[in-house]
Amino acid sequence: MNDKTQPDLNNTSSSASKEISNDISHNSAESLSESKQRKREIRSYVIRDGRITPGQLRALDECWVSYGLDVHNGVLDLDAVFPESNPTVLEIGFGMGDSLFEMSQGDSNTNYIGVEVHRPGVGHLLQLANKAELRNLRLFKDDSIDVLKQCISDKSLAKIQIFFPDPWHKKKHHKRRLISEEFVELLKSKLKDDGVLHIATDWMPYAEYIREVMVHWREVAVPARPITKYEKRGLRLNHEVTDLAYAKPS
Repeated sequence: MNDKTQPDLNNTSSSASKEISNDISHNSAESLSESKQRKREIRSYVIRDGRITPGQLRALDECWVSYGLDVHNGVLDLDAVFPESNPTVLEIGFGMGDSLFEMSQGDSNTNYIGVEVHRPGVGHLLQLANKAELRNLRLFKDDSIDVLKQCISDKSLAKIQIFFPDPWHKKKHHKRRLISEEFVELLKSKLKDDGVLHIATDWMPYAEYIREVMVHWREVAVPARPITKYEKRGLRLNHEVTDLAYAKPS
């Protein structure tokens, strides 16, 4: 007679089922987490640094200490960041920075914060700002959503300006568009009660899309602004430029 204990098939089956169920639940949770992570990783830009000049690299190395801000340092104390307590304007995606430099240089009674992820543009603007010894300009080289969520206090900005964001023409890429209902709600929280959101685009379908997103905001007179380098190129190609300005809704 074989005296080895025979396995309990019912218990074995039950344990196996529990393990499978636990694995499925664990995998489902992982899939959901990965899905959320992928959604967060969708960016409105693609970093193409291209050629960065020695002068731009030198400015990033030498001038960042004077003009640079770090998203990891948390919420800004604007009175500590700028020498003068003036209204603050935030520009998202300043490109090569020529127009933001012109605005900062021409309006010493306003403080400007620029956000850009492309290093050549950041380096170029640092060169201009350092040469002109600007005191009312600071820069982030980080993602704008991270900057807004981690560094900008609610109801602290007089104006937010976004000039010529990528329209992502193809329908399958529309999810990459910077302007969305969720993003606009974030912008709204950062504007003062009398704050203004100013957007410019040279793609008419995108302008129409923006108007749909901004349906609950009141359109106001467009503030003056310099012509950007990108805009000049578009005008040579007969692109129609649309400026849209909105007052923060109550």
